[in-house]
Formats: sequence, C-alpha cells, structure tokens
Amino acid sequence: MFKRFFVAALVLSPMAGAEPPPEFPVLAEFGGNYWVETNQPLPADTQFKVAFDVGDGAEPGKLNYNIHSLARFLNMHVRHGVARDNIQLALVVHGKATKDLLTNAHYQQEFGTDNGSEALIQALLNNNTQVYVCGQSANHYGVTQDKLIDGVQISLSAMTQHALLQQQGYTLNPF
Repeated sequence: MFKRFFVAALVLSPMAGAEPPPEFPVLAEFGGNYWVETNQPLPADTQFKVAFDVGDGAEPGKLNYNIHSLARFLNMHVRHGVARDNIQLALVVHGKATKDLLTNAHYQQEFGTDNGSEALIQALLNNNTQVYVCGQSANHYGVTQDKLIDGVQISLSAMTQHALLQQQGYTLNPF
C-alpha cells in the first residue's frame, strides 16, 4: 500500500520524471528509496548491526512510519551495494507503539480496524529482523505473547533490550 502511495505521489509531483523512481530490492512493498551519487561510497565489506527504537504508535489502521524506517534502511543499503547478509537489524518497540505489534485479529478487537503495520512487521521478521517489545509497556497495555504477531519477542524492558543489543555490537539509529 505504501509503495503505491509513494509511487503515486511521485507521478503527481511537479518534479515527476526528474529522478528515477524509488526501488524496493529486498522488501517489495516497503522501504522505497532513491539512488544517491555520493562522495563516500560504501566499501564492499560494509557490515551493519543497527537497532531502531520506536515508542510512538500509529494512528489506528495506519502504517507506523517510524517502523517503516527499517525497511528503508534495508532496501537503501542493499541497493547501494551492501550484501543482504551483512545487515542485521533489530526493532525495539515500547509505549503506544506496542499496539502496532498486535495480530490483526487482536488489533481489530481493540481498534475496530486492520493493523496497518502488520504486513510490514511480518516482512521485517521474514527478512531476519529481530523485533522486541518492551515487557513493561506490554504489561501496561495488557499485551500478552498470544496477542503479538508471531516472531515478536517480549523483553524485560526496552532499556534492557537496548543495553543487550549494544553489548552485541548494535548501534542505535537516531531516526
């Protein structure tokens, strides 16, 4: 859905045709990005271990664009020559974004609409992204493991998970 919106926005843009369209080399529906000629090309052996922190939830039924950043990161770097196997991503979710990790059935019970982030979460999980939810937030919002999308892991807390990921060599993406 996002891809169609993104491409439609480009076609309708006054600058349409000025740049090549975005590409989606790994995640076909998410994470469109542009080719950039840069003065700092990435070495062929570049490796990334990056953690993303998301606490802001999406509007009910909408895609969480903060989570979408992982898809852009993955597609952008593969497109610019980094081997897919050299990219390890982790998503740490807390606060109101906890609800964006609910299965569609549980999300519908809560909000009366589909979870706009479920397909993205599933695509990330299917592409070796580790997804963690803060156990403190999960308890606060009444979210149990059986309500979460398969593959999402409950951590003691977001703070704990970030500390553990740092010990494993992950850097924290500030976006």
